[in-house]
Amino acid sequence: MNKFRYAFMVLLGGAMYGTMSSFVKQSYAKGYHAAEIAFYQAFIAALLLGGYSLFTLSGTDYRKMTSKSGGFLLLAGGCIGLTNFLYYQSVSYISASLAIVILMQFTWISMLLEWLFFRKKPGAVECITVAFILAGTVLAGELTHANVFSVSWKGIVLALATSFTYALYIVANSRMGKEVKWQMKSTVIMLGSSSLIFLVNLRTIVAGNYLNQEFLLWAIFLAVAGTTIPTALFSVGIPKIGAGTSAILMTVEFPVAVLCAYVVLGEALNIVQIIGIAIMLVAITAMNYVKLRVTNRVIPFS
Repeated sequence: MNKFRYAFMVLLGGAMYGTMSSFVKQSYAKGYHAAEIAFYQAFIAALLLGGYSLFTLSGTDYRKMTSKSGGFLLLAGGCIGLTNFLYYQSVSYISASLAIVILMQFTWISMLLEWLFFRKKPGAVECITVAFILAGTVLAGELTHANVFSVSWKGIVLALATSFTYALYIVANSRMGKEVKWQMKSTVIMLGSSSLIFLVNLRTIVAGNYLNQEFLLWAIFLAVAGTTIPTALFSVGIPKIGAGTSAILMTVEFPVAVLCAYVVLGEALNIVQIIGIAIMLVAITAMNYVKLRVTNRVIPFS
């Protein structure tokens, strides 16, 4: 049942990520932008995780971090940093619901990357599940011909780039730093994330005049709920269950994001979208049920 626990961690982390687009879009109404929000969110998360590491890890734990594993984890952090920054930019051009629909393409992209670079061919259960998930995203996102050509193409391109960097992060996280304690692993990932966001947006972040109590409250909330806790959950869970299954479980981010956009932002939610969300949730549940039956109560996620 340990595998189930790790799967639940990934599922919970994905659900927490799903709430972020709505709250970030709310912060835009306060005059803030993707660059400063994404940077301070990652930077504060790095400080929180680093502080926790100092109190919970020993010298032996720190010595397990080699220069090679540390470098790869920094790169993984750069991927998730770009993911957050590009995603936050995309929701300034398109609806939070459509942005998350496009982001969901990370499901098959991560499986494709695993297959291309590590020869890990997805099984029949995973392929069928992805097919149902993609069908569900089309319904839930109402991706009709008229809708697609009436929205901002800049927002769509940004969201597509997000799905690719997210897939890279999942694959990298599943393969790197397995010998490193999750506290240290999460800290290094967030250092990589905040560093790359800072470098990409150096002029905007340095020249900005936005640091006040309200902004810091927004940044701390997003850092804790949208970065610190999910990153820790992913750092523990993803290496245990693998990139392919993690990508499928993390699609829970989509229905959560759509429902949160409906509740927080007042975005439309109709019966077709609800059916699409239901298809996705049933597909995820069925995949895990089949694996549970096949292995007689042991879930072989990798």
